[in-house]
Amino acid sequence: VKVGSAISITDGGVAATRFYGSGANLTSVPAGFNSMQVFTNTGTSTYTKPVGITKIKVYVTGSGAGGAGGANQNDDYGAGGGAGGTAIKVIDATSINTETVTVATGGASVSGSAHGNNGATSSFGSHCTATGGSGGRHGNAGQVRGGPGGVGSGGDINLFGQSGDGGHDGGTGTHSSGGTGGASFWGGGGLGLANSNNPSGNLNGQHGSGGGGAPNNLSSGAGGNGIVVVEEYK
Repeated sequence: VKVGSAISITDGGVAATRFYGSGANLTSVPAGFNSMQVFTNTGTSTYTKPVGITKIKVYVTGSGAGGAGGANQNDDYGAGGGAGGTAIKVIDATSINTETVTVATGGASVSGSAHGNNGATSSFGSHCTATGGSGGRHGNAGQVRGGPGGVGSGGDINLFGQSGDGGHDGGTGTHSSGGTGGASFWGGGGLGLANSNNPSGNLNGQHGSGGGGAPNNLSSGAGGNGIVVVEEYK
């Protein structure tokens, strides 16, 4: 049965193709994306779901590893740190009120004959986690490989973080640079440092990316802290 051209009535229900008014009193109608919460402070905090949210899409990224040192030699260059992995998951939020959020701290900067410090794991409740990247090798370690990336777990999509670039153990003179840090899902790997003429502010990883490697006695870039993003849908 059809009433005009706006409403169809069948055994399965009523379907409206158009209506007049504001629609303020309509219920049980999905409204799509509503809001977003971003967690960047390291440590543990609490996600609180706003009223009316029925689904959430969560992005969990582990922290990046720090770059490695240059072993106090002007022709040795440390490798870049690996980026944290990322888990992406859509969750039915009808039974969720709060969840524990953990944001991992990035691997600290080093210098001299020190390998890069590893990143750590971020998580959203028991739903999904993402491990941190691993540190690269210092510039006099022989095989100066970059640090491997971490990986997501428990998500609908589980991504690896990018590995850091390798460094150099001699043989390249002073006209080279340390390895670039691996990029996370969000981008932002730290720049590998040269012996001179380094731009400021670019050696540290961002949002789970790895830090850049350093030459000689300079300090490497730190790994970026992890991040958890929660998109909220009605």
